[in-house]
Amino acid sequence: MNTVINAKELRASLPALVGKVRRGARVTVLYRSRPAFQVVPVDDAPSGACDVEKDPLYRAKPLGRSTDGRFAADHDSMLYRK
Repeated sequence: MNTVINAKELRASLPALVGKVRRGARVTVLYRSRPAFQVVPVDDAPSGACDVEKDPLYRAKPLGRSTDGRFAADHDSMLYRK
């Protein structure tokens, strides 16, 4: 079961929402009328382990200059935890 709620409803009904998700519900949260994220039961959530080498942005060549003073490898390590 997938339910769609907005961010205001999420804040107002978090304890009840947690109970529903624990029973297997999936909830899509809208922020400014656009889907922002999903709340899913822990058993349904992806493990987070993915093949970053297949991600086209991983180790991509830099486009322009970084405004935070870091190098592309620094950004990769922050984004991909490698």
